[in-house]
Amino acid sequence: MTQTLEERFAQKWLANCDKMEALGIPTANIRKLQETHGALAAARKMLQGNRTSLGFEDLEGAGRLDLTLESLAVSQEFGGLFTDAEANEALARLCEAGYGFGSSR
Repeated sequence: MTQTLEERFAQKWLANCDKMEALGIPTANIRKLQETHGALAAARKMLQGNRTSLGFEDLEGAGRLDLTLESLAVSQEFGGLFTDAEANEALARLCEAGYGFGSSR
C-alpha cells in the first residue's frame, strides 16, 4: 500500500524527532501535539504566528536547522502540504536564523 504525502510527512517529522533526541533535544511536547492533533494539523498550528516551532532554537544552536519543522514545510517534497502563509512563515524563520539552503545532510 502506498503512503500518502501526509503520511510520509508524519513519518519524516517523527524521524527528525528521533534525531533531535539523539542530540539531547527533548521532543515530548512535539510528539504530544502530533498524537493529539495529527502531524499535519500540529505542524500548521506551530507555523501560525511568529514564534518558532518547538525545538527550533535548540536545533539552531546545534547547527541542525535541517531537522526543524520549518525546513520540512519549505522542502520540495512536503511544501505542497502547506499554505503560502505557512510556507512563508517557515521560510522567514529559517532565513532569520541564517539557514543555508544549499547545504545537504
